[in-house]
Amino acid sequence: MKKPYWSGVFPAVTTQMHKNQSLDLDATLQHVEVLIDSGITGLVILGSLGENQSISGAEKRQVAEAIKAGVAGRIPVLSGVAETSTAAAIDYVRDAEKLGLDGFMLMPAMVYKGDPRETMAHFRTVASKTGLPIMIYNNPLSYGNDITPEMFDELSDVKNFVALKESSGNVRRLTDLHNRVGDRYALFTGVDDLMLESAILGIDGWVAGTGLAFPYENQAIWDLAVAGRWAEAREIYRWFTPLLHLDTHFKFVQYIKLAIQECGLGAEWIRTPRLPLVGAERRAILKIIHDGIAARPSLPKRKRK
Repeated sequence: MKKPYWSGVFPAVTTQMHKNQSLDLDATLQHVEVLIDSGITGLVILGSLGENQSISGAEKRQVAEAIKAGVAGRIPVLSGVAETSTAAAIDYVRDAEKLGLDGFMLMPAMVYKGDPRETMAHFRTVASKTGLPIMIYNNPLSYGNDITPEMFDELSDVKNFVALKESSGNVRRLTDLHNRVGDRYALFTGVDDLMLESAILGIDGWVAGTGLAFPYENQAIWDLAVAGRWAEAREIYRWFTPLLHLDTHFKFVQYIKLAIQECGLGAEWIRTPRLPLVGAERRAILKIIHDGIAARPSLPKRKRK
């Protein structure tokens, strides 16, 4: 099998903010440094967890420029592309390429639920306007557009489509993709609480969410899975699973930002229309987070390269 273009843990980093909803680029960069230290091999900025749709175009470019400069070439930096029109997506990828980003995670156009012909046209048109590599993001549960294995096969002639983020929630898709497209694309999972099941079926990487709050444990599970040390991976995974469930709720941004805050790696502040958690819901999520912190497994020190 050929070496995949990208592989390993590519967390979808949050965009840290002040309480007044303005960008906190310093806090964002501090968090990125912790993630890099944990052993990640790439970074996705301005995805759903990065609140792409709540941030202005100018702010997106600010975030991209700051993170690219802070990472300084140590790992690839990909940006989410989640615009509401093909034209806006083209404008963004062109600007991001000029800023020196390393690639993109491309979603179907937001808001509009297109049919397969429209989704494919959007992907092909955006890809034709950049020379950078692209990970296609399939999340029909959240965004209403399902990119099937047959559609991925049809897109395989587009050279800069190099990876797939499969978030349908149906692990059967992984085997269907292997059978349909072989090793044409690097295959990533984007569903935290299906990561180990996905690893058993064969993936190249993980676009992680809850691991933003627990980066060393997140990396440990990945490393154990890659090494085929399934019993050890299961032990950590069983501890982690209640926390990983936070990634699969429609309030996943609030939940994961709260976890990041409780772990001392950032703040919970989000951009409206999202609001901070309150009342019984907040207490319930805090209990999950605090129980996870209290039972945190002891990990051996990672050897830094």
